[in-house]
Amino acid sequence: MKPAIARMNTDDATIFESHRGTLVGLAYRMVGDLARAEDMVQDAWVRWHRRDVVPESPKAYLIKIVTRLCLNELGSARARKEDSRSDRLPEPVELSLSGHGRGERLEHVSMAFLVVLQRLTPAERAVLLLHEVFDFDHREIASLLDKTEAASRQLLRRARKNMASTRRTLTASRAEHLKLLRAFVEASNSGKVEALAGLLAGDEVLMSDGGPEGVRVGNVRNIPVPVRGRAKIAAVVTAINRRSPAGLERREWELNGQPAIVGLLNGRAVFAVLLAVADGKIQHIFIHADPTRLSHLGPLN
Repeated sequence: MKPAIARMNTDDATIFESHRGTLVGLAYRMVGDLARAEDMVQDAWVRWHRRDVVPESPKAYLIKIVTRLCLNELGSARARKEDSRSDRLPEPVELSLSGHGRGERLEHVSMAFLVVLQRLTPAERAVLLLHEVFDFDHREIASLLDKTEAASRQLLRRARKNMASTRRTLTASRAEHLKLLRAFVEASNSGKVEALAGLLAGDEVLMSDGGPEGVRVGNVRNIPVPVRGRAKIAAVVTAINRRSPAGLERREWELNGQPAIVGLLNGRAVFAVLLAVADGKIQHIFIHADPTRLSHLGPLN
């Protein structure tokens, strides 16, 4: 038995647990699904437990393991099928309950950031996260991805170019975000189409994810394709509110580090609305209605 394995004890478990939040945060960003992220981290524990080396940096070693596991997962047939859905959104999470690390930068887990991250190739996702969130240099990234340093830099340039469109939404203050969220709720609940349209920017998109099978809440069905343009979005949102079932409660919540609205029916979360805001306008609207993913929200009482 090799020395590293012989010394496997509670210290190893303590080291792993000290990095669990960071690993969950990385995997969640990579795959956009908390349950799958937790599976990746559990697999990383098995590999950590069976390792036959003494890593100089346990954190870097574990991040590399999780990154490789996520890349393998994203290359699977299941992941390719999920990612091909036009309505697919990353799962909304409560950071305080999801196992994320305490030092998370909120802009790196916002829904706007994750939606654009999801559009990158798996390799671009990995390079962007490893370089900008976890401070890996291109030599380390190239070794992990079996690429050259030049290829790593090229992947980062492409990822940054694709992320440029969402940068403004990462700088809005919490006060601005909450003000627009409340104005959005008031206008949509009262059916004021023009008032709602006035809150929207000129190039906004509404995305609604009802899960792979679709979903219906009362007389409201999920929207299978993105809706573009302020007039169409305002009409769709006000129509949804008119058709909402009796007894539906709307409550302010915090998801992905930002103010959100959760819709409750008989105490169960049936939808969540998150916004991307910038320059005093709503840039994008994200509606989550996948019952499986909403079941991961904390107690709504």
